[in-house]
Amino acid sequence: MAKAIHSMIRVLDADRSIAFYREAFGLEVAQRVDFEGFSLIYLSNDETGFELELTVNAGATDPYDLGNGYGHLAFSVEDVEAEHARFTAAGLSPRKLVSFDYDGKPFARFFFVADPDGYQIEVLQRGGRFQ
Repeated sequence: MAKAIHSMIRVLDADRSIAFYREAFGLEVAQRVDFEGFSLIYLSNDETGFELELTVNAGATDPYDLGNGYGHLAFSVEDVEAEHARFTAAGLSPRKLVSFDYDGKPFARFFFVADPDGYQIEVLQRGGRFQ
């Protein structure tokens, strides 16, 4: 079996992105590897072994074109309403809280937030398939 271990995104400002992911999701730098021309920064927390890899290309100054193929990252939380309030208080500008039903039953309760580079992140109430 294969095991998902990380997802990579390109960011312009490492410090700004690290601060966002720390504030929003409690992610900390697990490792930073600096190469000639680029750096790889792995972020994680104790909740999961999955990591977010930030790639910072030296000399990049223009925002990356996210295109129309990128969807979103997703994080599950114990209390999505409390997290929405915390994001709002922290100035992270979350979008509205949404609930979806399927076959007349609750399926998902979530909100989206954009990181400093415009990547969309879904924050879901933990439960059901969203553990």
